[in-house]
Amino acid sequence: MFPAGFRKRFFSNKMAVAGCAAVFSIVLVAVLAPFLSNSRPWIWLPPDGGIRFPALRSFFAPDTTEIFIEKLFNFSGLAVLIAILFRKHKIIACVLISLWMLPFIFTNRDIDRRIWRDTPGWQLTALIPYGPGESGVTTPYAQPSREHIFGGDAIGRDVASRVIYGARISLAVGILATLLATVTGITVGMISGYRGGITDLLTMRTVEILICFPSFLLLLILMGMLKDYKFEQSALIVIAVIALTGWMGLAMLVRGETLKLREMAYMQSCRVIGCGIWRTYFVNLLPNLLTPVMISFTFAVAGAILAEASLSFLGFGVQPPTPSWGEMLRQAFADPFYYRHLAIVPGVALFIVTAGFNLIGEGLRKSLPK
Repeated sequence: MFPAGFRKRFFSNKMAVAGCAAVFSIVLVAVLAPFLSNSRPWIWLPPDGGIRFPALRSFFAPDTTEIFIEKLFNFSGLAVLIAILFRKHKIIACVLISLWMLPFIFTNRDIDRRIWRDTPGWQLTALIPYGPGESGVTTPYAQPSREHIFGGDAIGRDVASRVIYGARISLAVGILATLLATVTGITVGMISGYRGGITDLLTMRTVEILICFPSFLLLLILMGMLKDYKFEQSALIVIAVIALTGWMGLAMLVRGETLKLREMAYMQSCRVIGCGIWRTYFVNLLPNLLTPVMISFTFAVAGAILAEASLSFLGFGVQPPTPSWGEMLRQAFADPFYYRHLAIVPGVALFIVTAGFNLIGEGLRKSLPK
């Protein structure tokens, strides 16, 4: 997939390596969130004997408003590890990943409001024994302490827990929204550039009209309309809206590259020998578009993460009790100096992940052939 010498060029770029390290650290925190912060103990030995695993059911069937995203991260960690360990035995890897998927499908959701910290018996808890939506665990706007290393928010929730789970929301919105926008942009750009004629004329004029609207203003309008119609601003709605407003630039980029590629000798040979349209698009054309698309993708992920945080900051994005870095920054807006723990911690997290994706994109731009 990558040209010869790409790895050497990419990993010799110190800034690109730093970007990979930054993104990997945030991804690792997001994947390991249930083990870093959880209101339920992983192992409980009750006084009357026996052994129980209270956190296990919530791992497979999370008690949260964003069930899809939570299950996605809980599943993906071990699934990726299986794929890496059994990369030479693809059938075994597929079987193990399929078996790992079953408990996420068949486990019933368990709503448990027990305060496990006060439950007698020995417990093996997460590093932070609080959940991201658990209110009243400390005083409102509590300053950082030994028990709550990043303090508390407006209703006494643990900020460290919300920052950890907020990484899941930011990464899910950034990556999934950009994936949807990328698929749409590639499809529209390839069809428009390859077919030309009236198809290209009408498609590009439509794209030019849409791209004239300021993207963030369009985001606010769409989210405001959804809010007026009583749609709950879940992460999935935010993903769909950001994807809907983020594909036009990539479509124009892909269309330009397609216009250049369709005049090359190998593409003309494909037309002469009568290659089918699907083979032309996906075998002969798409692989040669991946370089600009990959570079654009990394920059777009950073933009989508910032867009989600901005929407949540203004109250149009992901809604409480779902943890969001932008929503935490909004709580600090009244007095950023006094509530500095609500401004600094999510702000630093946003800086790390967006800078990381931008540095990776710059590294790809310098390492991949033009």
